[in-house]
Amino acid sequence: MERKYFQKEASPKLSDLIKSFWQIDKEKEITIIREKIIPDGYPELIFHYGDHYRTNINGRWQDQALNLIAGQIKNHFFLENTGESKIFGIKFQPWGLNKLFGIEMSELTDKVIEVPDDILEVVHKIKKTGTSSLSFANKVDEIENWFTEYISYVNLKSPKGQKAAELIIENHGKTDIKLIRNEIGISERTLERYFKSKIGLSPKYYSRIIRFAHIFRLAQSDKIDWLDITFLAGFYDQSHFIKNFKEFTGEDPSKYGFHEETLANFFLIR
Repeated sequence: MERKYFQKEASPKLSDLIKSFWQIDKEKEITIIREKIIPDGYPELIFHYGDHYRTNINGRWQDQALNLIAGQIKNHFFLENTGESKIFGIKFQPWGLNKLFGIEMSELTDKVIEVPDDILEVVHKIKKTGTSSLSFANKVDEIENWFTEYISYVNLKSPKGQKAAELIIENHGKTDIKLIRNEIGISERTLERYFKSKIGLSPKYYSRIIRFAHIFRLAQSDKIDWLDITFLAGFYDQSHFIKNFKEFTGEDPSKYGFHEETLANFFLIR
C-alpha cells in the first residue's frame, strides 16, 4: 500500500495562527524507512494513531511518544517508522503555539517532545478528532471549528515582533533584518527577545531558514537552473548558496532528490 499524503491550508479566519493541516496514512507498513527531516520554520502538533516513530535529533536514536510538539529545528535530523504510518499534524505559524498555549518556544528549539499533560488536556478534542476514522476533510472542518471557538479566549493582538516575522516570510527571508526593524520601528534587543521567546530562534537564523525553504519551491521545474535559483533565492553567489543548502540538508543541491516522495519534500514543496 502506498503512503498517502494529505495537506490543507488553514482557512483565512485561522491563518494568522495556523499554516496548515496534514495527514500521512499507510497501513501495514512493514519496511522500516529512514527519512531526513529538514527545517521549514513552522512548529507543529503531531498525533500518531499508528505505530510510533524513532528519531535521531542530537546524535542518538530514541522512541517518540504518540502525541508530540515539535519546536523549531536548526538543522536536519533523521526519522524512521516502526510499523504503520498514520499521523495527523497541525503546522502553526512560527508564533502560533506561543500565542495559543503560552509555550516558551526557546525551550523547544531542536526538540520534539511529548505533549505536556496540561496542554494535552486542552487539545484533547483535537487529538480525538485527528486520530479518528473521519475523512481528512471532515477532521479539518471539526478541528477548525474547535480553534475558532478557542481563539475567542485568546489575546490575538499582533506585536511588532510578529510583524517582523510576517515580513521575513513574505519576503522569503531575503530582506535584511535591520531594514525590517526600521520599517516597523522595533529595537534590535526587543526583536531578539521576541523571537527567542515566541519563535525559538534568532531573527537572523529564522530568516536563513525561510530563505532556504523557498529554494524548494523554486526548484520544481523539470530543468533546474541553479544560477537562476541562486539569484532568485537572494544568495550572493553559487558557492554561498551551496554552502547554505548543505548546512541545512547535509547534501549538495545538485544531488538532492527534489521530486522524490519523501517527508521532507512533502512539507517543503507544498
